[in-house]
Amino acid sequence: MRRSVFTRLLVVAVLIALCSIAATAWLATQLTRASIAREQGRELASDHKIYTTLLTYAAGHRDWSEVDGYVDGLVSEQPGRRIALVTKDGRTVADLGEGGGQLPDRASAVVDPLAVDPVLVPGAPADRIDKRVLGPFRTPIDFRDREDRTGALFCLRLVRKEQARLDCRERDLPFDTAADFFALLDLEDLVNACLARRSLPPVDLDPDFTPADKQSSGVPPPDQPAVAACVAASRKEQLAPYVAPPVLLYLSNPTGPPTAAISLPGNGWRVMGAAAAVLLAAIGVAAVAGARITRPLRALTAAATHMSGGSEIPPVPVRGQDEIAVLTRAFNTMAANRAHLERARKAMVGDVAHELRTPLSNIRGWLEAAEDGVSDLDPALVALLLKEALVLQHVVDDLQDLAVADTGSLRLTLERLNVAGALEQLQAAHEVRASQARVTLTASADPALTVRADALRLRQILDNLVSNALRHVPAGGSVTVGGAAGDGEVVITVSDTGPGISEDDLPHVFDRFWRADKSRSRSTGGSGLGLAIVRKLAEAHGGTVDVTSATGAGTTFRVRLPELS
Repeated sequence: MRRSVFTRLLVVAVLIALCSIAATAWLATQLTRASIAREQGRELASDHKIYTTLLTYAAGHRDWSEVDGYVDGLVSEQPGRRIALVTKDGRTVADLGEGGGQLPDRASAVVDPLAVDPVLVPGAPADRIDKRVLGPFRTPIDFRDREDRTGALFCLRLVRKEQARLDCRERDLPFDTAADFFALLDLEDLVNACLARRSLPPVDLDPDFTPADKQSSGVPPPDQPAVAACVAASRKEQLAPYVAPPVLLYLSNPTGPPTAAISLPGNGWRVMGAAAAVLLAAIGVAAVAGARITRPLRALTAAATHMSGGSEIPPVPVRGQDEIAVLTRAFNTMAANRAHLERARKAMVGDVAHELRTPLSNIRGWLEAAEDGVSDLDPALVALLLKEALVLQHVVDDLQDLAVADTGSLRLTLERLNVAGALEQLQAAHEVRASQARVTLTASADPALTVRADALRLRQILDNLVSNALRHVPAGGSVTVGGAAGDGEVVITVSDTGPGISEDDLPHVFDRFWRADKSRSRSTGGSGLGLAIVRKLAEAHGGTVDVTSATGAGTTFRVRLPELS
C-alpha cells in the first residue's frame, strides 16, 4: 500500500511525540517515586526514632510523669514537629513542639511496650512484647536457661502444689534464678486460669514460656496455639504493672502534612539532563526521517540542474511508492523523452540537410557550368533545373505540412464524402503511372459508404500511400485500394504485392525521413516524409493509421476514420 509523504511525516511526528511523552512520563514517574520514597523514608526514620525513644521510656517506667524531658529532646532534634501523647481516655500526657491547636484525627501510633508496632519496629517479637520489659523476672529471656536442667523448678512446682515436702535446695539457687522461677510460677497460675476458662487442662512452663516436656500432672500439655495465646495474654497481665500505660502518639507538622508537599531537591539537573536527552533523541529521529525524505528530492534537484545545462543524465533511482517516487518516475520519463526528442531533432536536421543538399548541389553545378560556358542554357537544362526545383518545393511543402500538424494549427474543412467516388478519382489519377510501371491498380468500395473528412487532405493521404506502393511494387505486381465499414469507423486499405518490410524496420515506417532504402536512392524513395504526413493527417481527422507487412508477402496500410453518423 502506497503511503504519501505527508502520511510518513505525520507518522514520524506522532512517533516522536509519543516517544517524548512516554519518556517524559516515565522520567517524571521515576523521579516522583524516588522522591516520595526518600521523603517517606525520612519521615519513617523520624517517626521510628520518636516511637522507639518513647517505647524505651514506657518499658522502663511505670507512668508518664517524667516523659516531658524525653519529648523536649525529641522536639529539639526534629524542628517543626509537634509531639503529643494522649491516654486512651483523652487525657493529654505531653504536647510539645511548634504550632498547636487541634490534633490530627488519627493517631500516628500507640506507644505500648506490651503491644509493639511491627511497622515501626520491624524486629518486634511475635507476641509484640518488648523484650526489655522484665517485670518480676531478673534475667532477659535471651540470656535465660530455657530448660529446668537441675530439676529445681519442678521441685518448687510440686512444693507449691503441696504435692511434696522438699527443701528443693532454695538456698543453693542464685538470687536471679530463684526470682525468675517464682515469677514463672506466678505466670503459670495466670496461664492455667486462662486455660481453665477455655476448659483446658493446666500446663507447666519452661523458662522460655513454652510447655515443659515433663508435666507434673502427668497429662500431656494442651494444643500449642491455645497455650501460646494464654501465655501471651497472661504475660501482658503480669507485666502491665511494671510499664507505663498505653498512650496515643500524635505527630504533626504545623507547615502542612509531611507527605502532602513533596519537593524534588537535587532532581533539577536530572530532569534537565533527561529532557535534553529526550530532545536530542527526537532531533536525531527527525533528522534521520527528514534525510530519508529529502534525499530523493536532492537527487531530483541535482538531475534537473544538470539537465538544464543541456547534459544527458542517467535515470534517478526510484525508492518506495510515495509521491516522491511518482515524481521521480515522471522526471525519468521526461528526461528520457527529452533525450529522444533531442536525438530526433538532430537526426531531422541532418535528414533535412541531406534532402536539400542533393537538388541544391545539382542546380548549382548546372548553373556554374552554364556560367562558365561549359553547357548551354537550352530547354533541356532548364527542364532539369525545374525538376530539381520541384523536388526542393516538395520537401519544403512536406516540412510545412508537418510543422502545421505538429502545432495543431492544421485546418480541415470537413464534409460528407462518398468513399467510392474518392477511390475512383484516386484510381484515375494514378492509372497512367501504374500502367507505365506495369502494375495493376484497382480501387473499389461500397457505393453507400460515406465518411466525414476534408476532401483535399483525404486525397493527400491516399496519394501518398498509393505513390509509395507504386514506387516499391515490381512490374507484374498489383496495388489494391478498398473501403469498408466496421465498429463505428471507416477503414480504407492500401495493399500491395511488393517485397514487404522487414520486422525490424516495421516500427519506423512512420518516422520522418525514414526509408527502407538506406542509400536514399531517388529511384526508390521520395523525401521520407510522406508516411509521417499520412499519420499526422489521419490523427487530425480523429483517426489512426497502421501497417502490417512481412518480407516477400507485401504490405497493407489501414487508415481508420470515424464513420459518418
